[in-house]
Amino acid sequence: MLKEERQKIILNEVLLHNRILLGDLSDLLNVSIDTVRRDVKELDAMHKLKKVHGGAVSLGFNVSPYVEQDIYLQKQKVEIANKAVKFLHNDQVILLSGGTTILELVNKIPSKLNLTIFTPSLPVAVKLTAFPNIEVIFIGGKLSKEAQITVGGNTIKTLSQIKVDLCFLGTGYIDSEFGLSELDWEVVQVKKAMMEASKKTILLTISQKINSTQRFKICDISAIDTLITELDPSSDFLKPFITQNIHVL
Repeated sequence: MLKEERQKIILNEVLLHNRILLGDLSDLLNVSIDTVRRDVKELDAMHKLKKVHGGAVSLGFNVSPYVEQDIYLQKQKVEIANKAVKFLHNDQVILLSGGTTILELVNKIPSKLNLTIFTPSLPVAVKLTAFPNIEVIFIGGKLSKEAQITVGGNTIKTLSQIKVDLCFLGTGYIDSEFGLSELDWEVVQVKKAMMEASKKTILLTISQKINSTQRFKICDISAIDTLITELDPSSDFLKPFITQNIHVL
């Protein structure tokens, strides 16, 4: 495989999942980790992704105000956000995870809506400060620089003390049989705690992430109440979820 082909695949994986490990890329491309590391370093130098310890993250996955062209499949994520925002009503208590799709949901929140929003996501918390009628409660803890959410005992303890109306959850990997999964064990524990802290969980994901898995499982797919993608709910691609009595939008 030519270097250009490898780098195109690497960039697509990083854009799709926001963060990827060198080892996973090595397995996917069937090349050495040293080769993948050089490719990632070159892509970083070209400002197409950001190299981090052990892997890479997408440019759209950061705390500072993002540029629209840095958001992978932004049109689809906006469509998901348009569906998801209809679940929000005055005086709800909401829990938001991190990720670019969740950030698009924040963009769609009506300015007059009164909400209390808990989040362990630093980018989400910062973006919510622009809303005068939203009480923002940032769930503190150890900050995962790669995932950009707080993790660890303090975060999980805080989540154990609340029961919110809705949790809007983003995910890196979703499969109708294996369920939800992530590559970071600490992030998995936080997402599990978020679901426990919520009366209902609404999963937001672009359809390209469907049929993908990672090493650490969050939950069975049946633990999700609602799945929102950019696809029409009648799409055959979503039937494996509908047959498990998940509300699909």
